[in-house]
Amino acid sequence: MQRETWVDWMRVGACLMVMMVHATEPFYLGGEGSLILTEADAWWVSLFDCLVRACVPLFVVASSYLQFPLHYPTGQFLRRRAVRILVPFLVWTLVYALVWGEPVSNLRALLLNFNYAAGHLWFVYMLVGIYLLMPLLSPWAERVTRRELQFYLLLCFLTTLIPFVRSWMEPNPPVIYGPTGIPNTAPYPLWGECSWNAYGLFYYLSGFLGYLLLGLYLRRFVPRLSWRRTLLVALPLWLVGFAICVGGFLVFVYKDSGGQFPIEGPVGLAALWETTWINDTTGVFLMTVGWILLFRKVTASGGFYRHVLLPISKASYGMYLIHLLMLVSISGWIRTSLGIGTEGVLGIWTTPVEILLITLLSFSLVAVACVLLQRIPCLGKWLMG
Repeated sequence: MQRETWVDWMRVGACLMVMMVHATEPFYLGGEGSLILTEADAWWVSLFDCLVRACVPLFVVASSYLQFPLHYPTGQFLRRRAVRILVPFLVWTLVYALVWGEPVSNLRALLLNFNYAAGHLWFVYMLVGIYLLMPLLSPWAERVTRRELQFYLLLCFLTTLIPFVRSWMEPNPPVIYGPTGIPNTAPYPLWGECSWNAYGLFYYLSGFLGYLLLGLYLRRFVPRLSWRRTLLVALPLWLVGFAICVGGFLVFVYKDSGGQFPIEGPVGLAALWETTWINDTTGVFLMTVGWILLFRKVTASGGFYRHVLLPISKASYGMYLIHLLMLVSISGWIRTSLGIGTEGVLGIWTTPVEILLITLLSFSLVAVACVLLQRIPCLGKWLMG
């Protein structure tokens, strides 16, 4: 199969976006709960985090675009994915369990879920679930028409409105506590959901399935557009999605703060602030489409692509797995050096400069480390995928 150079550009871009998301988190998640020090930080967090919130959907679309429908038998596909995804995941899951928190407790908990201290590892469970669906849906994907696929994409898009409907129906949702003691808001039941049934009308069409179908639709039915048509479609979609995410975050923050900062509370409070930028919400979906259309125009395959970007793209999964090991330390060092909030050395500009420095320094160091690890004979593929 001919290599899709734009997908490599998108993977690398998504890696950079992931690191910016995690570089921004300390500015609204402080200590064991939620904390925004200043009004300026609320705006900086919203702008930077919403700018890159499409990062995880971009990874899913990349996998769908390249893998779906399947190009080889189910068994072969699952074996390849297991080697590529599960083995590195298990290796680095053990590393996180040993270096963060209490190792014995962490290792025992791994039988049921990922280490919550390494929260980004939730992505792997979701991705494996998507891969398990691909063989099931591939026969349909081979013969689906444009109109049929548009219908299902529309249904998936409608499910992105569900968090807004829940919020509208229950503006002050009750808080429940999970087995870890972390507070979570109880969702308002919709369309068949109730205390004894979580599988409502849109359950099977919601979540990341929409991005799986989006990748299929782009590959099968959307030709390469001119720059003019790309900008005419991509920019409005992206800007509308960005406005939804930014506006929603700020509305929730100002509602809880009453305009007074700092604002702090349990970690569940930040989950409420994030309502409009969850991966399967309207704003993120629209930004994802906008980003993809723009990345499809990036087809450069010269020396920089071959010698720099392509090796980073091939190591992108490993970069996702290990980046927090470096980013957390880099973040602590930079924030200690420059200060925090408006009392930092750059005043109101301290937070955006710190977010950019944490992102770029983490990305650079992680990229170098992962490319070198991947080149270790025999061992590299087990570490980086």
